[in-house]
Amino acid sequence: MRAYDREDLLFQLFDVARVDRIIEGTELDRETVLGILDTADQIAADHYLPHAHEIDENEPQFVDGRAILPDVVKPAVDAFVDGGFLAGPFDPAHGGLGLPEIVHQAASFVFSASNISIKGYAMLTIGAGRLIQSFGTDAQKTRYLEPMVAGRFFGTMCLSEPQAGSSLSDITTRAEPMEDGQYRISGRKMWISAGEHELSENIVHMVLAKIPGGPPGVKGISLFIVPKIRLDGVRNDVTLAGLNHKMGYRGTTNCALNFGEAGDCIGELVGAPHQGLRYMFQMMNEARVSVGMGATALGQAGYQASLAYARERPQGRSPTAKDPASPQVPLTDHADIRRLLLAQKAAVEPALALALYCAGLVDRHRAGDDGALVLLDVLTPVAKSWPSEFCLEANKHAIQVLGGAGYTRDYPVERHYRDNRLNPIHEGTHGIQGMDLLGRKVLMDNGAGFAALTAAIRADIAAGDHPLGPGLGRAVDRLEEVTRSLAGAVRADPERGLANATLYLDFAGHVVMGWMWLRIARAADARAAREGDSDFLKGKQQAARYFHARELVRTEGWARTLIDNEASAFDMQTAWF
Repeated sequence: MRAYDREDLLFQLFDVARVDRIIEGTELDRETVLGILDTADQIAADHYLPHAHEIDENEPQFVDGRAILPDVVKPAVDAFVDGGFLAGPFDPAHGGLGLPEIVHQAASFVFSASNISIKGYAMLTIGAGRLIQSFGTDAQKTRYLEPMVAGRFFGTMCLSEPQAGSSLSDITTRAEPMEDGQYRISGRKMWISAGEHELSENIVHMVLAKIPGGPPGVKGISLFIVPKIRLDGVRNDVTLAGLNHKMGYRGTTNCALNFGEAGDCIGELVGAPHQGLRYMFQMMNEARVSVGMGATALGQAGYQASLAYARERPQGRSPTAKDPASPQVPLTDHADIRRLLLAQKAAVEPALALALYCAGLVDRHRAGDDGALVLLDVLTPVAKSWPSEFCLEANKHAIQVLGGAGYTRDYPVERHYRDNRLNPIHEGTHGIQGMDLLGRKVLMDNGAGFAALTAAIRADIAAGDHPLGPGLGRAVDRLEEVTRSLAGAVRADPERGLANATLYLDFAGHVVMGWMWLRIARAADARAAREGDSDFLKGKQQAARYFHARELVRTEGWARTLIDNEASAFDMQTAWF
């Protein structure tokens, strides 16, 4: 059994996202893309899904300064590398395969749904490698990027510190210049996913640190390559201080790292001094979209598990059944179970559509469409946070479908929930994403990104009459009105103006998902016209109807709260708690 719905993934990729338009003119065709996904599916079936429970039960151990992982992790990672999936998204000039981002993300969805703990090692490596590809010197690309693409070196991102958390202006890790042009690194980093393991020859840490004498705050942050093992074979002064034991993603090492305890940690500057945070935002934004895709995959895995259980489990009888001796009916015969299943479907499928849409924007930007990047910027906080919140809600519904069995470890749905509960915090909390959306993304460049978003939605509404179009149009009207009001509030008083940024993010996300459901429903109509109707396509239409009738309408109440920036939470005093 797969942990995801392959038919839906292919429908989303070919019918909704129209990957054929993206790969046109390349060496790829439909059969090649299907072959890539077939390979991902086979590796996931052989190495990822069968060990998900085992890895969750046997998390990494801190032994004599080393991180010891279950034996099944390395064969899975090796299969991923050997299958070309680590090299897939990189430039062929550095040994990569140059796959379109949308194809790379579709394959990532397969691995994340099957075992997101193992998938984490590759995600961090790809992000770190892309940083070097974008901002490193040619020599750094040869020394570090090419072994990463080959799977010999893995990578991390080292931002947070014990005393700073998400407040990067408060980091204290230092980088002292040396005479040979390198830097002596000293400091502590916390919450470093994949920060220590023995899955690869080396680990390339991408470290934020401050060069003495630089500007204060975030303007003084620089970016450094700090390898676990120097290229001359000498162990760098990077030590594992301990492992953090999280409620989910338990197969991914999460580390406290000390740099330079013995005064001998050497790093290389990436790019210009004091530009580190700007560079790192590339990796953070890529990671945010990847987190959203992972949250979607976990929502999908929970949905598939609870759907299979509900179809097979006999439980109770119809409210109209009078004979207690009559056979029990499947759970799917109960209206509230159908509601719980439909709520999951209505969340995970548009979230996947958005993740693939964002990947397509990356491909459009690479093809020369500058407007695609403007739209991607404003969608990134939504693509990260909406699935992290509402596909987590879907995982809650999956547990509810199973009843008492749902919160036992005999079934995977409680693990999916625990894994997904990390995603509202990963790569910037839900609240931080709300402040990013309202405080930066909708304001920058005189609102160009927000205007691009509403224009894209209205263009799809105008593409042809559809029953979902009028309601979505009214929701966009509400979003524009609320945004104008809150933008003025933010400019006048940023602290008070951003007090409702999280609710604004939910509001905007629901409108975006209403848009995705319009795109899905229209694609379903087109296929039905070509091939005839089917249960699969009817399910799309019904879930779209459900989302618009039960979820999109929530924006009406949210708009009433947001339009005047209701301030009860902001005005609450600490002592009153």
